[in-house]
Amino acid sequence: MYKGAAADAAQVICIVVHGRGQSQQDMLDMIVSRVAVPHVRFALPKSAGPGWYDARAIDPLTDHTLIQMHDGVRQIADLIKAERTARPDLPVLLCGFSQGACLSVEVLMCQPQIADAVCLFTACRIGAETDNLPLKQLEGLKIYASCGDDDPWIPAVAHHRMIGDLTRAGARLRTDMFPGRPHTVTDTEIAALSDMLHALADGTAIWGDDA
Repeated sequence: MYKGAAADAAQVICIVVHGRGQSQQDMLDMIVSRVAVPHVRFALPKSAGPGWYDARAIDPLTDHTLIQMHDGVRQIADLIKAERTARPDLPVLLCGFSQGACLSVEVLMCQPQIADAVCLFTACRIGAETDNLPLKQLEGLKIYASCGDDDPWIPAVAHHRMIGDLTRAGARLRTDMFPGRPHTVTDTEIAALSDMLHALADGTAIWGDDA
C-alpha cells in the first residue's frame, strides 16, 4: 500500500512497518495521517499473518522465529530496494511501531546501509538477552528510538539493551522514554519523525548538525 506523494513527485520515501495484530490502516491512522510533511511517499508493507513472527520480541529465539524474522527482514529489504531502484535519488526513512520496529532493527543489523534514517517507536532486539544477536556497524546512522517505561509488550530493560547495541554499532541516537505512556505513538514521536522527513526532503542535516 502506498500513500502520500506519487513516485515522480516525492522527495523522500518513508517505509512504515506495522506491529503485531495491526494493519496498514492502523499505521495510516496512528502515524501517516499525523505527519504534515509534503512530498513524502509512504510505503506500508503487510505481514503474511497477524504479525511478522509469532513469538514475543523478548522470547528466546527458536528456529521457527528465526525463519519468520528473516522472511520479514527480506520482505522489508526487498521493498526498500524496489523503491530505491525506481527513484535512486530519493532518501529512505525506515519507521516501525512495536513488532514492526523490532523487525526494523533486525533489518538494519542484516543490511546496515539500507536506510538513510530510522524511527523506532517502541522497539527492542528480537530474542532474549542470552541470544547471540548480530551487530553490524551503522556508521553514524541517525536513529530516533522511543518507548514507554511500563509498556505491556516491550519492557524498558529490553529497549535499553537495544539502545546499547545501536550505540555500540556507531549509530547517532536521540531517545525518549515516556512515563506511563500507553502502547501507542505520541505527538512527540510524530514530531521527531516529521523533523527527520523534513530534513531528508530538503537535503539538510537531520537535527540541524553533522557533528
